[in-house]
Amino acid sequence: MSPLAGTHYLFLTVVRISKALWVGAVLSVLIALPAMGQELDCQVQIDDSQLSGAESEFSFLENDLERKMQEYLNTHSWTDDRFLRHERISCSMQVVVLESVSISEFRVRLVVTSQRPIYGTSQSTVVARINDPEWRFEFNRGSSLNHDLDRYNSLTSVLDFYAYLILGYDYDTFSALGGTSHFETARTVADQAEGGGDPGWSSVSTQQNRVELLSNLLDQRHEPLRRACYRYHRKGLDRFVSETEQARQEGLGALKTLRKLDRRLSRSFALSVFFSTKSQELTAFFSGSDVESQAHNLLVQMDPSHSSEYDKLVE
Repeated sequence: MSPLAGTHYLFLTVVRISKALWVGAVLSVLIALPAMGQELDCQVQIDDSQLSGAESEFSFLENDLERKMQEYLNTHSWTDDRFLRHERISCSMQVVVLESVSISEFRVRLVVTSQRPIYGTSQSTVVARINDPEWRFEFNRGSSLNHDLDRYNSLTSVLDFYAYLILGYDYDTFSALGGTSHFETARTVADQAEGGGDPGWSSVSTQQNRVELLSNLLDQRHEPLRRACYRYHRKGLDRFVSETEQARQEGLGALKTLRKLDRRLSRSFALSVFFSTKSQELTAFFSGSDVESQAHNLLVQMDPSHSSEYDKLVE
């Protein structure tokens, strides 16, 4: 039995489908080809429990804004690529409302999560989990959300930014540097926003924020990180069931690449996001293997904040 059995990352083999089902699947794909866009399958959840005042005063956040944000993300065509319904990128946005600056202006914390399937299994892997602690936007009861990349909006521009970031992260796992065009579109959004003074957009801030993360992802010095992400997902996770030991060697190679990068860069936000997203999965991936000791040494050197998790590899 795989050493990952019994963990959240249980890998299951896929049963071969019959020839008749295969033909039916091909016909279904051909029929669906004209459909474009709707790349995201995003679940939005707004938590306004921290707001004080009458319960009904801000009920429109959960009753109206939550639905409109979800529709905005899931019905817009973000690319020219063709996506079947089952191919949409599974993601979520958790919005915790921290303060009502006014009846129509809010300060919130946002957590964005994106995942994609692991081939040969019934499991998914979280590609990125990003904590955005300072988002401030305006929304009036009954207002509509309109997509316009040429005009900054405190609400929709953040949604646009993370939609393209999700796409970039996802595409990077299927081809080396495959998400570059989507990261560049996210930069267009950030450029529109940076002069507005809203939190999270300033490139000179010492706080880890949206602009810093995107700058990392588009910085040539961070290309080894993006290539390592591709290697780990496509050559590691996706081959784990069929070629387990080879997959682990690929994963170990990705860690060695990251170790070289870690020595050259200090306090990389993008590298921090990778490890905060992947620490538990990496432990499960290497657990019980011949390379678990090597993996442990590399991981604790690069990511000491999760050393208690990685120590499970050598217990």
